[in-house]
Amino acid sequence: MIRLGRLLPALLAALAPVCGASDAAPSSEQLRYNVNWPSGLSLGEASLRFTKTPAAAGQPGRIDGELTIDASIPGFQVADRYSSRATTGYCSVQFDKKLRHGTRQADEVMHFDQQHMTASRETLNASHEPVEGVDLGKSEASAPACAKDALTYLSFLRNELAEGRLPQQQPVFFGAAYDVRVDFRGTETVKVGDASMQADRVNVSLHGPGSEMSFIVFFAHDAVRTPVLFRVPLALGTFSMELAKP
Repeated sequence: MIRLGRLLPALLAALAPVCGASDAAPSSEQLRYNVNWPSGLSLGEASLRFTKTPAAAGQPGRIDGELTIDASIPGFQVADRYSSRATTGYCSVQFDKKLRHGTRQADEVMHFDQQHMTASRETLNASHEPVEGVDLGKSEASAPACAKDALTYLSFLRNELAEGRLPQQQPVFFGAAYDVRVDFRGTETVKVGDASMQADRVNVSLHGPGSEMSFIVFFAHDAVRTPVLFRVPLALGTFSMELAKP
């Protein structure tokens, strides 16, 4: 059985420091992806949504993100939902994970206290068979200024690319903290669905508790730097997540 537990965090970390806000991101966005085996056959689907709400009537602005994944192999179903809430300066407020891997499940929430530079994690519910990387109970860790969860980091990364910059190496929270480094590797022609397009290649390296991995993300040359293709090398080959309708 493939290690979907490694594939999904990798996609998330790609899917997305300074605290300055920008108008590069759209106010509302819904993207759909096909998750594919190395052979090209479909493993399932993913949906990525971002909504940006400006400050109004005394309420601060916010960026909401959501990623849902519905994928399966024979005898093993994945139905996960990840959601985030952040300031318009890309500083995380809350990050939720609902993991459904076969018969195993867990619900987890992270709260970010940007003033005191901490991130607290609480597992709300879990099956008797634990999901890899998820611990019962509560924990608190120190966090950098303007700490970011995985979805908020994706939004931030796209904004930086639109401004002609790359983020510095930094921790990104997906339950635990993962040290994330991104490197620009030039422009390539990639095939997305039936279309070929020019896209910027960004290599992403992750280092977390007891794990390291690298993968590739291709960003379109549009104003909001849409992520059109992800390539994740695993033991069984390179899996991909491809924009459904570029």
